Amino acid sequence: MTTPRLEGRIAVITGGASGIGQAVAQRFAEEGADILLTDLAPCDATVALVQGLGRKAHQMRMDATSEADCDRMVEMAVQVFGRIDVAVFSAGVKTLPEAPRPGVDPAKATQLVHMSVENFRKVIDVNVTGVMLGSRAVARQMLAQGTGGAIVNIASTAGRIPLAGGGSYCVSKAGVIMLTKVMALELAQTGIRVNAVGPGYTSTPMWDAPEDSDAYRRAMSITPMQRNGTPREQADACLYLACDESSFMTGQTLHPAGGQFTG
Repeated sequence: MTTPRLEGRIAVITGGASGIGQAVAQRFAEEGADILLTDLAPCDATVALVQGLGRKAHQMRMDATSEADCDRMVEMAVQVFGRIDVAVFSAGVKTLPEAPRPGVDPAKATQLVHMSVENFRKVIDVNVTGVMLGSRAVARQMLAQGTGGAIVNIASTAGRIPLAGGGSYCVSKAGVIMLTKVMALELAQTGIRVNAVGPGYTSTPMWDAPEDSDAYRRAMSITPMQRNGTPREQADACLYLACDESSFMTGQTLHPAGGQFTG
């Protein structure tokens, strides 16, 4: 019988209440991990999924943009489970809607020339600064443990493809990709690997465009497989980067994206 790939390991997952974070928690539990889940929303459903698979789960309400909360996340994981072996940073937000303003076409309100500085900063704060704060807090604990570990950041193909009206999101996810590379380089000789998964269009609460919508048709125009991905497909990529099968990989971004970069 094959040993589960994360047997006995402790994982921390942000954004664990739904979507990709929830799918990652389920997939990791299937492979033997016990998990600390964090989110602004309650993670009760995800906790139940993990426990239903016979693994331990604990949850904590956390603001990813708070350095104090990120430090408490690590403290909680160590208090409950004794250490951290794996972390997945899945918490994120998309480009935020803009309030109506005189003289601004609502269809163009999120373009960079019209976007409010407040909304731009909020997306960067959650998607880039939040990932930095969380991943470095975990890395510090892994360094103290001296046993290495795996960190997986959730980026997006939007970090490589410019999307009109999605500037803040595209910039933030490009930042996650580079943040991953820099941290991986800095930690390369410590046994701590840092990689990213950059999903394409995936069926989650963040991407729910109906199949008969213009948004969906535009998305499929750059997706050769002509379908959305599933959260589990993204979770499988995270699992690969979290387990020993990727032991010689660091600083890389995998793109489960239906062939978006085949051209």
